Amino acid sequence: MGHLGHTSEPDKRTLRRELLAVRSRLPADDVQGAAAALAENALSLEELAHARTVAAYVSVGAEPGTLALLDALRARGVRVLLPVLLPDNDLDWGVYAGEGSLARVQHGGRMALLEPAGERLGPDAVTGADAVLLPGLAVDARGMRLGRGGGSYDRVLARLERAGGRPALVVLLYDAEVLPRIPAEPHDRPVHAVVTPSGVRRFPRPGD
Repeated sequence: MGHLGHTSEPDKRTLRRELLAVRSRLPADDVQGAAAALAENALSLEELAHARTVAAYVSVGAEPGTLALLDALRARGVRVLLPVLLPDNDLDWGVYAGEGSLARVQHGGRMALLEPAGERLGPDAVTGADAVLLPGLAVDARGMRLGRGGGSYDRVLARLERAGGRPALVVLLYDAEVLPRIPAEPHDRPVHAVVTPSGVRRFPRPGD
């Protein structure tokens, strides 16, 4: 198993580039249509049906769209937390109060992000979530998620583990991004479910 830690980062970088290239070619209509299907499928997830607080994120560009889902959760009375990127790549959190409450924030040379404009709740606010929606580029048959490589959500997952929380971890992807296997490090943690425009797939939790 030891070789995984040495070879997987270059492999991950290559895979990220390939997946981002495919996303960048998606027509805007496809992105919008997928967002509606994603919201409908995610809302059918038992873990979201009973959640009082959901930590989520605002999709940008050709990412699988989340705004329709955020609005639907909020309409259900769910408290939706959204991330605020900090200078060290950690995440603070704020409450989603509708699309008008989002501010476009440019972080260095990266893509501008939409972040909650209101009160900051601190990085530990995520530990109170019943479900956490994670951005990603792919997931494999074990539930291993390929992130963008910034490390922000590795910190979130480590924080949840330290706090002893067991929120449902859900990743939103396009159908073609569910792969047989992706490179994983020993410290990587599987997600519990993936939602795509065509449906939902669950992965067994350790101990289930």
